[in-house]
Amino acid sequence: MVKYCELFYSFFKIGTFTIGGGYAMIPLMEQELVDRRRWMSREEFLDQLALSQSMPGVLAVNMATGLGYRLRGFRGALSAIAGNIVMPILFIVLLAMLFRHFRGNALVERFFMGVRPAVVALIAAPVFRLAQSARIGWSTCWIPILSALLIWLFDVSPILIILAAVVGGFLYGRIKK
Repeated sequence: MVKYCELFYSFFKIGTFTIGGGYAMIPLMEQELVDRRRWMSREEFLDQLALSQSMPGVLAVNMATGLGYRLRGFRGALSAIAGNIVMPILFIVLLAMLFRHFRGNALVERFFMGVRPAVVALIAAPVFRLAQSARIGWSTCWIPILSALLIWLFDVSPILIILAAVVGGFLYGRIKK
């Protein structure tokens, strides 16, 4: 049985060592929760990720809540959430206190310019790995590409894309049946 301190520690590492927010946390979450701890399979991870993205709130906290609750109930969820948010909260408070002093500092601005491409790579890598787990092949790869283009080029609301995907998936399932 998974201990509360294990849940706390795993999500503490995820929250501490990820720069770039929830989507940048995905590779670290996958490595820790699927590969290292084996608390869930890749398919379960993909399902939990989809569920966490569709719920209101922070992706990482939603993931921590879902897995913590599944493994140890309410207290497990609290342990995972606490581990996940402790360091980001401390970082935010520290950055807020220091921001006034470093605003406009060329070195700090160059640091963030250098971090941006790494964050993009951290987000892109799991997208391709998860696409394989979701069995997105050449016949269905047009769906995420079209969705991204609609959002990016035509400023279509992601909510409309999600609703269209739900309706399309439902209709496809009915027709295939």
